[in-house]
Amino acid sequence: MAGIAFAATPAETAIESAKVQIVKQPDFALNYNALATAYVMRAEETADSRYYAKAEESLERCFKLAPDLYEGKKTEVLIQLGRHQYTQALKSATKLNKRTPDDVEVYGYLVDADVALGNYKDAVTAAQWMLDLRPENIPGLSHAAMLRELHGNLAGALDLMLMAYGSMPLAATFDRASILTRIAQLHVVMGDVPKAEKSAKEALDVFPDYYAALAELARVRVVEKQYGEAAALLTKLCIAVPRGEYMYLGAEALELSGQIDEAKKAFAEFERKALAETALEDNSSHELVAYYVDHALEPGKALAIAQREVERRKDVFTLDSYAWALAANGQYDAANAQMKAMQIPTKDPRIAAHAAFIAEHLQPVKGQEAGSR
Repeated sequence: MAGIAFAATPAETAIESAKVQIVKQPDFALNYNALATAYVMRAEETADSRYYAKAEESLERCFKLAPDLYEGKKTEVLIQLGRHQYTQALKSATKLNKRTPDDVEVYGYLVDADVALGNYKDAVTAAQWMLDLRPENIPGLSHAAMLRELHGNLAGALDLMLMAYGSMPLAATFDRASILTRIAQLHVVMGDVPKAEKSAKEALDVFPDYYAALAELARVRVVEKQYGEAAALLTKLCIAVPRGEYMYLGAEALELSGQIDEAKKAFAEFERKALAETALEDNSSHELVAYYVDHALEPGKALAIAQREVERRKDVFTLDSYAWALAANGQYDAANAQMKAMQIPTKDPRIAAHAAFIAEHLQPVKGQEAGSR
């Protein structure tokens, strides 16, 4: 019996198409850029960073033929963003923006880099330019939704994500699954677990085994206290995508489900991987800090990692991680200062829980003790 033939993903189709064009026109720079862009798409589909190396190889061949090719420079920024090289990506995108100030995609790169670095005002400005230049374009809606979510406007973010999803072509299976997964995330934070589950499952129907949707469905199961099922989903996910964040979630789910020995092994495996990656910009430092504070009870290690990471970027999640490490070391005033440094009213539940814990442990200011007049 012949095996079942699975349809190629959008990225796989783009890779094969670019390779065919290269054979036909081996001296045409845009063909190599098209292949590089397709490899970036495949990296996004699979969370496999090896595709970024392939993209870089293709882009190198592109630049040998056309050293200053604008489209190639854009792909270069996509690679930098994918590798979490946010400072370099911001510099590169800024140069492109000055070169072609009406390119909507480049404004999207600026948003992504600025958000990752904690430059939220600049990110809002860039996102607004996306919508001003091309009203209701899908990337603009998606980026604006991300910023609304970060600023605590969850209902507004959901409205924009639904608008973006409704405008997507059916053939854009990965993009549709990505949007559905983000919709699921919003529903979880908003407390609508049934809708979150529905969106995550729809994402998996559109793009089977999509790693981010599997992770989101596992988070839904944790909220439902179905810890065994969450652990099973994350174990499956980590086999295919052994990223630190998923390994950490999987270890937590195993612990919550009562599989203590398995959880210890999973935490140890996560720690080894995360420590090996701390020097990389694409690392699992946030999860490693959480592990040392919440599970290993080694606050000194947590603080050392958090201090190193906050020197690189000051987004709300890095500031929260640093604050949590400071709190674990009894430095509650310093932790509170990091919470205040966020400057945006995010409604992320973990950040809110950390902020509440830190506030409870602050030393009262002299003259403001309970009962003082």
